[in-house]
Amino acid sequence: MRLVLTRPEREASRWAQPLLELGHEVLCLPLIAVGPAPDAQALSQARALALGARALMFVSANAVRGFFEDAPPVLGSSRAWVTGPGSAQALRELGVPESLIDQPPLEAGRFDSEALWLEVQAQVRAGDQVLIVRGADELGLPSGRPWLAEQLQHAGALVHEVASYARQTPSWSAAQQAQAQAAAQGESVWVLSSSESLGHLQQLLPGQTWSAARAVATHERIAQAARQLGFGQVAVCPPTVGALHACLQSLQ
Repeated sequence: MRLVLTRPEREASRWAQPLLELGHEVLCLPLIAVGPAPDAQALSQARALALGARALMFVSANAVRGFFEDAPPVLGSSRAWVTGPGSAQALRELGVPESLIDQPPLEAGRFDSEALWLEVQAQVRAGDQVLIVRGADELGLPSGRPWLAEQLQHAGALVHEVASYARQTPSWSAAQQAQAQAAAQGESVWVLSSSESLGHLQQLLPGQTWSAARAVATHERIAQAARQLGFGQVAVCPPTVGALHACLQSLQ
């Protein structure tokens, strides 16, 4: 089966090899480009805050890498919270001890803020500082769901947010546009990991009809966005290669 990987280029490349080994054809068409942090001073101030924080919550592997770029990953006693295995792996690759990382259990099959909160809420005390590290939107502001920040504030924590990288609409070549148009005809399966990326897809292929297209989304919210765009068939599975391979069998 031919898969269209839409994660940022670095992540898409890492997913491609194991999927190729499982017998899938792979086309990488990133729907998010990764740029530098829009406010270097704010990022520097956030790094200084990190050592005194109860925890740092990273929303993605790119958030991890952007935060620790040119800065050794020294956390002291601070915890590192992540929602998914890709972000946890990015922390480990940078040398963060496994003992400091909190994430939803893999067997739960759910990797979002709600699942993370079940794991970490007992750690939080009133007055604790928690830093949420995100990507920035097109305006340069930290973007993402506020749900976890709201739970922390209800628990009495002091929440800080910083953007460690920028999420941008990628530039596609004419060849990539043609590949995407062909993939919209239903013979390929789009692998979607971000609702924001679907907005970029609309910008890159304005007027494209998606009723014949098939997709696998890594969360129900992303699946809903794909259905609203017009994708004809959308399945949901956890963001792991094994889960994706198993899910694809139902789309044969």
